[in-house]
Amino acid sequence: MTAFLVMTIALGAAAATMLGGLAALGLRERLHLVLGFSAGAVIAVAFFDLLPEALSLAAHPPRTVIAIAALGFFLYLLFDRLVSLHGARQGTSTSLWRGRIGAGSFSAHSLLDGFAIGISFQAGQAVGFVVAAAVLVHDFSDGLNTVNVVVKNGGQRRSAMNWLVVDALAPLAGAGISLLVAPPRDMLALLLAGFSGFFLYIGASDLLPESQRAFPRLWTTIATLMGAGLLYLATQFAF
Repeated sequence: MTAFLVMTIALGAAAATMLGGLAALGLRERLHLVLGFSAGAVIAVAFFDLLPEALSLAAHPPRTVIAIAALGFFLYLLFDRLVSLHGARQGTSTSLWRGRIGAGSFSAHSLLDGFAIGISFQAGQAVGFVVAAAVLVHDFSDGLNTVNVVVKNGGQRRSAMNWLVVDALAPLAGAGISLLVAPPRDMLALLLAGFSGFFLYIGASDLLPESQRAFPRLWTTIATLMGAGLLYLATQFAF
């Protein structure tokens, strides 16, 4: 019964991710607003969802958890710079690689989302439903963000759709894995902290500047604040 419940919730997360990505593809003419909203949402997920959850789960001191988040930020920075250097030496565009790295990070986060749903139900149904609610309310944004990071970096619609499908299937895969293994609680906390650093870099150093580069308008900033505010309210409601 628990396995069926976990996989049903993961299927809901997959559907929410697909809906978010399809919404992003349908709003390409207003991409600056979508990018602005996406930047706020990504940063909010790091600050209001991943990092607090990591701090609540970790047996390590808060300083250690924050250090892991910072490590995630700078590791992503290093990968981004290495990709740029490689592209410059080869004379090829680095944008597509940035898009793939970003989309891959979001997909890995979705995998961890599904995994967290299953693990939380191992601790009890009450805990499981709280974690599941938190996952469902931000998975729409995950799909939107995955499409945006691919499109923003020059990816075609087909490439964005392929990554969206990967991102949508990821929570199902994570939930399935959770039914087979039970990792240490503290390891999950450190993974969440590392992903929060990834998302802070993607939002603050990639999506946010791009949303303002071609369309430095007040509405773009408002969209960013709306994305952050809605994700904050969603996490507060869920928890």
